[in-house]
Amino acid sequence: MGAQGKITDVPGIRVGHQQKSDGGWLTGVTVVLPPPGTVGSVDVRGGGPATFETDALDPTTLSQRVDAVVLTGGSAFGLVTARGAQRWCEEDGRGFPVLGGLVPIVPAAGIFDLGRGGDFSARPDEEMGYAATAAAAAQPEGHDVERGNVGAGTGAVIGRGKYKGGVGTASITLENGITIGALAVVNALGLPLGTSTPRAEPGSVRLSDEGASTPRVSAVAAEAAEGTPLNTTLVVVATNAVLSKADCKRTASAAHAGLARALNPSHTLADGDTVFCLATGAVELDLGSGLPRPFDLISLQSAAADVVTEAILDGVSRAGSVTTPAGEIAAYGPVVRYHGPI
Repeated sequence: MGAQGKITDVPGIRVGHQQKSDGGWLTGVTVVLPPPGTVGSVDVRGGGPATFETDALDPTTLSQRVDAVVLTGGSAFGLVTARGAQRWCEEDGRGFPVLGGLVPIVPAAGIFDLGRGGDFSARPDEEMGYAATAAAAAQPEGHDVERGNVGAGTGAVIGRGKYKGGVGTASITLENGITIGALAVVNALGLPLGTSTPRAEPGSVRLSDEGASTPRVSAVAAEAAEGTPLNTTLVVVATNAVLSKADCKRTASAAHAGLARALNPSHTLADGDTVFCLATGAVELDLGSGLPRPFDLISLQSAAADVVTEAILDGVSRAGSVTTPAGEIAAYGPVVRYHGPI
């Protein structure tokens, strides 16, 4: 798993990024574009979410399909990027059919990265959302996914703003051909949990001795981090299994365990930790166990939680240091998950 896999290992899933990192900007948008007919749901656990159209993904609501998922910087301001993704989907003939046309179902969630490039008003707009969706659509099947300081991870940070966060991805394929992938935008109050750095590098840190290797952070950045501990980790889980909307909801809920195993703390009052789940429906959920389907679903959900953990650690490992007018943010460095006894 980890860096050896990617969410686009799920057939039909594509990812597009747009970002700006100069002139006061340090932000961007990432769009996960599934194939038509994909079922989806969401579970929002953070206490301070910035979300759009997540109520439409409740299993009790009318629509069943998801046309795109938008992950954006800019906090609540950045949710306007979903309009750009909706516009692209409408032009492409994707959406919920209504009298006179289509209404694309495009949920979105945002991270807080305002002002990290130096300009509080520099935030993703509708055109960036459109461009990220078009970029996803232009990708070939199974394409590689850019990671680190890209898309919605451009302005992401971890550890109260001391270290850089970013975009990570991972996947696993089970013996019967079911693939589960995850993409994460890591913008966390805390630090990776239960991990170590394999070697000492500038910007790396061991959790057991954080103070000994904490890199210098500018006074401006440190003050901003202490004053605004606003954070969010966003995740999209995707699978080619046949799942109902209710199954997707429960899978998104189970996948939050992977987030909690990757970051400490998580799901705080000041963040908007959110997990989306998409199911393309290409492979029947039959793991050959001989047990009733709910037990196979539990196994899939357990794998989803593991993949989320790996995607988050990948995002931290891939993120590089940045320097902006707002200050310097160091790279955390590569991390390795600890697999020893609990």
